[in-house]
Amino acid sequence: MTELTPDASAAPGVVLSGAAPPVQPLLPGMPPLAILVDYDGTIALTDVSDTVMAEFVSHADWERIVAIYDAGRMGSRRLMEWEITLIRATEAELLATAAVQPHDPGFAPFARRAVAAGIPVEVVSDGFGFFIGPALARLGLAELPIVTARTTFGPGGARIGWPNGHPDCQVCGTCKRQRVLAHQAAGRAVVFIGDGESDRYAAGYADLIFAKRSLVPICLDNGWAFERWTEFGEIHAWLNERLDAWRIDPAGAFPVPAAHPMFCGPEVWGPGVQDPPGSELPPTSGVAS
Repeated sequence: MTELTPDASAAPGVVLSGAAPPVQPLLPGMPPLAILVDYDGTIALTDVSDTVMAEFVSHADWERIVAIYDAGRMGSRRLMEWEITLIRATEAELLATAAVQPHDPGFAPFARRAVAAGIPVEVVSDGFGFFIGPALARLGLAELPIVTARTTFGPGGARIGWPNGHPDCQVCGTCKRQRVLAHQAAGRAVVFIGDGESDRYAAGYADLIFAKRSLVPICLDNGWAFERWTEFGEIHAWLNERLDAWRIDPAGAFPVPAAHPMFCGPEVWGPGVQDPPGSELPPTSGVAS
């Protein structure tokens, strides 16, 4: 799998999530499009990160603190670094719970159609991430790049790292924004598909947003144009239509990559920020400050 690299500290045969692969240049004759897809609540029909937490963690403050994050008042990196300390289940137990979560049956044919047409498809997740590779393998999509956190398990418990975090901004664990900008810099318009708060800082820079659930009000509040969706079959139909149009006349078939005003990251907030401006951290949460 392209996002995985061997690690000397891991058990024999175990590979761990690493830095995202470089964005490939746009070749002549290829559709000028990239598709970035959230995982939790988007490809998976449930938020798998929250599901494993809800099943195996009983901390009294957990739901209250997650609600603060869901309201956009707390950084995901801070949240997950606290959450990971609460997990006492084994990796096998967590993977077993993740394995039974349902997935949108239309995602696999949609992804295969895009890849066959020469369109990069990446799974970008600001969750724990360790269960995404196994899930994609079960869907027959083991080669899709995954941009996510690095969660490992050992005798001392679970640990999480940020191989795809922004080097100067600590608000998000995985900086989805940087992947959007990287594909645009290569000459591709970016389609972003998501469902919630963790998608805010990618959707606002994308050239076309497919939004559902709580990503819809985020788009509305910010004045971002978007398409509503409920299942991947709808986006698959859109892709087929656009590819047919592109073969007839490449001009105008796809969105054009465009610059978007910076609204997050060190360019706006300064370096080293851990939470979005206006955050309200709970004083007794147990979350490190």
